[in-house]
This record gives sequence, C-alpha cells and structure tokens, in this order.
Amino acid sequence: MKNIANLAAALLLATTSFAADVPAAPPAEGTAAPKFNLPSQDSPSVSLDQFKGKWVVLYFYPKDFTSGCTLEAHNFQRDLARYEAKNAVIVGVSEDNVDSHKGFCTKEGLSFKVLADTTEHSVATNYGSLMMHDGTAYASRNTFLIAPHGVVRKVYLKASPAPPSDEVLPDRAALPAEKPRGRFAPGLPVNSERA
Repeated sequence: MKNIANLAAALLLATTSFAADVPAAPPAEGTAAPKFNLPSQDSPSVSLDQFKGKWVVLYFYPKDFTSGCTLEAHNFQRDLARYEAKNAVIVGVSEDNVDSHKGFCTKEGLSFKVLADTTEHSVATNYGSLMMHDGTAYASRNTFLIAPHGVVRKVYLKASPAPPSDEVLPDRAALPAEKPRGRFAPGLPVNSERA
C-alpha cells in the first residue's frame, strides 16, 4: 500500500511539473481579450480598458534593440497614421523593463505605447505569448487584433518580424466597423445584446 501511495505522489508531482512547463494557449478569435494593466515607456499604467471604442493591435516581441524587433516596431510606426485612420492603436509588449523601453522608443522614434510585462509575465502568459530560453522569459512574436468592445478578432502566431503590420493593416481594413455595446465587455459573447 505504501508503494502505491509513493507511486501516486510521484505521478502527481510529475504531472504538476509537466503542466507548469506547458505554455498557456493564446485567446482564440471571437473570445474576450484578456485584460491587462502594465507600465509603458511614458505612463505608470496602461490598460486595455483605456482603449474602449478603438481597435487595438496588441503585439508581443522578444527584446528591445534587436534587429528583428526593431524592424517590426519600425513597420508599425511607419503605418501608425493608417491605423489611426482606421480607429486603431498600436500597443507593443515585451518582458523588457520600462527604462529599456524608454531608450528603445527614443532611439527608434516610436510614438506608440510599449508595455513592460516584467513582474509576473502575466500578460504574455494570458495571451499564450511567453517563452523561456536559458531560464530567461521572453515574449513570443504574436499579434492580436482586438475589436472596440474587447473581443479578439484576429490572431497572428509566431509572426516573422517583417510583415506583421503588412498583414494586420489589411485585415483591420477588411473588418467592419464595430462599436462598443454598452460596457467594455470582455467575457460577453460577441453577439450579446446585454449592456
């Protein structure tokens, strides 16, 4: 009986440890976007709720000042006016700290918000965009197009640094204008009429 209890305990420990290594799944299209509240390069607190009524292009990238991440940021910056004309904002997220983001945005001329998910990596985790490399947490290069009422409309996983803006902008233009329904409604079904 003692051997069975030891075997059960070992099995439970192994499953728990394996589950901790399995990354969270990203939110699917048509589901509520996970809320966030993180510091940016120029603000102590930026939340999804602040963008109520706007489309949000939430893109995750691994590291400030690297060639791929710089190219991706430049492409979003290049197209920023076109996004704004489509009622959309760009928000970048990485695991770098606020000081790194300040330097990155200044050096690269970025005027959109770049958020620091450094404390618990909760936003990258909630968006299925956290990866570990040699014991260090990085954000995976994933992008989410979030409608004005807080529902994920498009998901771009493991994007290449060059084309994300070139893919997201036409998709945003092709989607119909959506207005918030009553309150900002993560958790409500897309066709809900509740206010």
